[in-house]
Amino acid sequence: MKEQAKNELDYIKLYEKKGYTHSYRVTNGKLKDNNTGESFFAKEVFILAEHRYEGMSNPSDMSILYVIKTHDGNKGTFLAAYGPTADTENAEFFNNIPEENISNSENIVLNDKE
Repeated sequence: MKEQAKNELDYIKLYEKKGYTHSYRVTNGKLKDNNTGESFFAKEVFILAEHRYEGMSNPSDMSILYVIKTHDGNKGTFLAAYGPTADTENAEFFNNIPEENISNSENIVLNDKE
């Protein structure tokens, strides 16, 4: 792949081209699809790839991009802070996703520092 991805938004655009067009948020312990309004328990969510980032000017600014599919077949991304600035509800939800639901099957690997 010749495209470059320097930050989270670059990766989101690359995944959108692969059909990962839904966006999500965590509300009341569930993942909510911003496109459909549907909510999902952790066991109904599959992480297909993830990318971690450190801030260029401040290494404590850390984020993680989750590439996910829900049990109804919709696919999208979720960008979350982690480390000292992490939202505990987001972190708790993603920590509760069963290990068997986590893979790197859709990971986009580029030739830069990923």
